[in-house]
Amino acid sequence: MTQPVEYGLAADHYLAAARLGDGSRRVYRTALATWAWSLVNRTPPAGAARRRAVPPVLPLALLDTPGAAARLRAAFAERATAAGVRTANRELSILRSAVAWWRDQGWLAGDPTAGIPPLPLPEPDEADGPLDDEQVRAVLALRVPLREQLLWHLLYESGAPVERLLALDVDDLDVLRRRTRGPSTPIGAGPVGWRGGTARLLPLAVLSRTAGPLFLTDRRASARADAADVCPLSGRGRLSYRRAAEIFTTSTRPLDPGGRGWTLRRLRSAGRAGGRWTGRR
Repeated sequence: MTQPVEYGLAADHYLAAARLGDGSRRVYRTALATWAWSLVNRTPPAGAARRRAVPPVLPLALLDTPGAAARLRAAFAERATAAGVRTANRELSILRSAVAWWRDQGWLAGDPTAGIPPLPLPEPDEADGPLDDEQVRAVLALRVPLREQLLWHLLYESGAPVERLLALDVDDLDVLRRRTRGPSTPIGAGPVGWRGGTARLLPLAVLSRTAGPLFLTDRRASARADAADVCPLSGRGRLSYRRAAEIFTTSTRPLDPGGRGWTLRRLRSAGRAGGRWTGRR
């Protein structure tokens, strides 16, 4: 592949080679464009304007100049203040992945992100603790699609990490024993068990499926998706954590007096408080 001169074109090559869903690819593209503004000491647009703005044109080789690391470090600190630590850490991780790929192609000699550690996440407020029993009942009573009903019941009844649940395949399930047969991924360890709510919903969710991801996206997976993350019957892909979290927060917004919506972590914490998760924490 011919070495691109321009940063934006190099980003296009990276995104074309990356095994990402369409939604993740948009997130990655926006993040890489945000770093382009920072590399020329300009503040990126905020909010929705950031996605529509045309980023500055700059040479990829700018990342190999002596001042690149300092500019990125300063921009990372500013981004954490403006957008929050989680967003800044995620965007730093995206840039790191792109830089590593560019270096593999021989397009960059160094890594200007190497000396920038991710920031520690802030401690949760008391208000962000586990949902109480009344809140859990309200969540599980929401009129939402079957996929969400199953995920939320399973998350609460098992107390398992949501990443562990989203990684489950249909053939991991021992329906009669109300547990998984064993860990199918490196995420978590030990079986995941569930109770009546999940047991009632599970047969409706899987129907005649015998393989593929338990939790599926609404659309068909992209051609680049890993075969293990695609349902062999419908062609739909594995539901991502980002999408699952977004749906939960949006759905619970009317229940939250503050109007922000709640997080999957708080529902899982309610399950863990009951001692339901038997794997490693």
